Amino acid sequence: MLLQGRVCTSFPAPLAFEQEALSPDCIFCSWTRTSQHFQVDGSIVFAMDEQPVRRPYRGSCHCGATQYIVFLSFPHAQPPARVPRADARTHQDFYRCNCTTCHKAGIFHMRLASAPEDFLLLKPLDPYNDLGDYTVYEKDLHFLFCKSCGMRCFTFMGKGEVADVDLPALGIGAGTDSGVEEGETRGKDGSTAAAAAAGEKNMTKVWRPKKDGWVEGKKFGSYLSVNGYSVDAGQDGFDLREITEKKWVGYCDWLELHSEGSQGTRHDRPWEGGAY
Repeated sequence: MLLQGRVCTSFPAPLAFEQEALSPDCIFCSWTRTSQHFQVDGSIVFAMDEQPVRRPYRGSCHCGATQYIVFLSFPHAQPPARVPRADARTHQDFYRCNCTTCHKAGIFHMRLASAPEDFLLLKPLDPYNDLGDYTVYEKDLHFLFCKSCGMRCFTFMGKGEVADVDLPALGIGAGTDSGVEEGETRGKDGSTAAAAAAGEKNMTKVWRPKKDGWVEGKKFGSYLSVNGYSVDAGQDGFDLREITEKKWVGYCDWLELHSEGSQGTRHDRPWEGGAY
């Protein structure tokens, strides 16, 4: 995003600044993120960082028996370096873990800012029964997988619920197999004709984490991690290469060989036993 204003000689270019630091001589709209500016034909041109935009993305297993919508915000804002252990997670995070479970299962963790609001499972609607379930150690996390193709789309802990959701109102258009063709609307009796005659909204049944009582974190009994490798390719704004190249991915150390415990998280290089 570019903004142009009058020449301001009080700041050398390029320079990172906040809105409060600008000279009154500069023409500038309301902005709070850091930026850089440079001179073009006697004018100051401001090159702004983009504001994060929340968008829906489709995901699925390889055979299509599992389909979901996940909401992600890009450009990604790095989470705090260390969230107090007593606090619930409330930020989007990307990471890879070097524990043998996550590594051998091929999981690219995407933790969401709000699991009940950012994840909609289109099918199946009863994941605990219709998907395969692998648990280890404390048997608390459910590494769910498609019984047909074996793909692991998400890992879950906690309670879920089936709800009727107006997908178009959430910005979700065609391209999702929810049992309703593009342009169709289902009425209360399940018929598309009745819905069209009544002018009803396009309501789709989905499964999602239950918002009531949900506090994100294993210690709180609620956990959702979406596997980034299961997000469908070719969607604007989602690129796993970019996520890695911009060092948005944290590399966690939970390898069972380390009896001394985790060495923490870093963004430059995976720990022993891990991978980019």
